[in-house]
Amino acid sequence: MAERRARPASKSTRGPAWRRALTPPAPPAGRPPAPRPGPAEPERQERPDRAASVVRAVLYEDGVRVAAPATLAETYRALREAPAGMAWIGLARPTEGELLSLASEFDLHPLAVEDAMEAHQRPKLERYGDTLFVVLRAARYLDASEEVDFGELHVFVGPDFVITVRHGAAPDLSAVRRRMEEAPELLRLGPEAVLYAILDAVVDDYVPVVAGVQNDIDEIETEVFRGDPEVSRRIYELSREVVEFQRATRPLVGMLHGLMAGFTKYETDDELQSYLRDVADHVTHTSERVDGFRQALTDILTVNATLVTQQQNAEMRALAEAGFEQNEEIKKISSWAAILFAPTLVGTVYGMNFTHMPELHWVFGYPFAIGLMGVVCVSLYVIFKRRDWL
Repeated sequence: MAERRARPASKSTRGPAWRRALTPPAPPAGRPPAPRPGPAEPERQERPDRAASVVRAVLYEDGVRVAAPATLAETYRALREAPAGMAWIGLARPTEGELLSLASEFDLHPLAVEDAMEAHQRPKLERYGDTLFVVLRAARYLDASEEVDFGELHVFVGPDFVITVRHGAAPDLSAVRRRMEEAPELLRLGPEAVLYAILDAVVDDYVPVVAGVQNDIDEIETEVFRGDPEVSRRIYELSREVVEFQRATRPLVGMLHGLMAGFTKYETDDELQSYLRDVADHVTHTSERVDGFRQALTDILTVNATLVTQQQNAEMRALAEAGFEQNEEIKKISSWAAILFAPTLVGTVYGMNFTHMPELHWVFGYPFAIGLMGVVCVSLYVIFKRRDWL
């Protein structure tokens, strides 16, 4: 492979200073270094048995598109032949061979390449020599399922190149590319301007997500006070999405404020300063909204738990009252059963008609039996009445 060409002096005075505004700490000492990628054949990505991972590779000069190579190999050759050119290479779920080819051509740091291969990284901004490595978490709201879909975007920004590695459906970088090509005066500022446009697109995509989550929270509040039994599950699922959203937005605040802190020291282009301040304001606003969503869901969950407890207490009280009324009815039934059992018992005894039975032929036997029945029934009635069974 041809030796890496030196960065043209005409580009060294434009944008690289603002990338040095944030110098991240070195990787932890205990972490073993990733193997240094060796030379790789660019033609590997041209295999006919799979769809190409290269979404688009374009070469720009002075803010204007001059070439759109079909392969990585052609992109490398075109960039070497254009001393003042800038390459913007977009990939979607690339293979290891493609990333190693890019690492060999553009001298990308092995740790950054390893992160881009593995994905599932937290949002961060790291600087390796002249190359800036940025990890962003994009998001989009799916109306059909009322869910938030998260994607991951890795961006390598060098002196004369921008490489985007997308893991997931979001964001739509083709729209970013069209926007930049329609503003050549902005694209003329170099790779740093492309990074701004990508950051702006990711942050702008958060707006419909915020609106969708806010609508879900409003619906959940209605369901909570309506007593929907499935609302607790929906609160939990939305809380998980909000936490994930919070992890995507909160680190951006520190990243952009770190860049702004070095504006004066590194003489950042005035136009880029304005653009980055605008993005930082939007990120701060979005992060505050997301923090509010999490607190609101916590409060809603507490209210729902209180309402569920109150409903359970009301049901238990209703059951207790029903049980008490049932006991009262049982008491009345039992009392009348006992009162009616007494004359039945006396009548049964004197109805046996044995020959040798006391009082059977007694003149006062019948009145005595009737009187005994009456006395027993009245006595039982008085006793049950005093005990409030009747």
